[in-house]
Amino acid sequence: MKNIEIHSCPELMDLIQEVGFLPLLDSGIRGYSAEELVDEDCRYVVFDDGGWDWPLWKWKGPIVTEGRCVYGKFFAGKAGFVSKDWWPDLCNYRRASRPAPVEGSIDEAILLTLAEHGSLITRELRAACGFDGPKMRSKFDGYVTRLQMACRIVTEDFVYPTDKHGREYGWGWSLLTTPERLFGREMCRCERTPQESYERMFEHLHSLLPEATDKQIVKLIK
Repeated sequence: MKNIEIHSCPELMDLIQEVGFLPLLDSGIRGYSAEELVDEDCRYVVFDDGGWDWPLWKWKGPIVTEGRCVYGKFFAGKAGFVSKDWWPDLCNYRRASRPAPVEGSIDEAILLTLAEHGSLITRELRAACGFDGPKMRSKFDGYVTRLQMACRIVTEDFVYPTDKHGREYGWGWSLLTTPERLFGREMCRCERTPQESYERMFEHLHSLLPEATDKQIVKLIK
């Protein structure tokens, strides 16, 4: 990952296809995140008037809707990108290593709610599942993160509030859905065994990140 400097959204799209897996922010492996690989002008900056700009943050939407990769909290509970070529292996391994939601569980209720509505932003999903009481937000977010790590929920797009002039502002909300709805069931199937998928991902990341320890690479995969 040395000597890479990204200056535009299309360049970042191409890099994701090349590397297969790319955390958005700090991954614990030096130099291995979109944040660290973009040019300095594309990083987060705060202006004197209190405003801010972050081109990398704004690129997420076009990258996700362009359709060549999957976005969600896939790396130790942190957000990042996975190319569609590598998604079947990650999905294969993650779903095999994590129990499927059991009948009557909150996890199942979340997935059934998404199946009913197609896609919802997080706060809508939370309300639809009845998590609208005090201190429920962080608890619910934990369930959603767990389902993303299990490759059962992904981000379809980002929704931003608008001001009275129709201009978007703020950090935006993730529009959540299931990978089956977004990409089709075939993309969530893999001909390899879960262990073969794991070994394939490990070998790929090891060659991509030769300075990373085995423990760091395992953390990314698991």
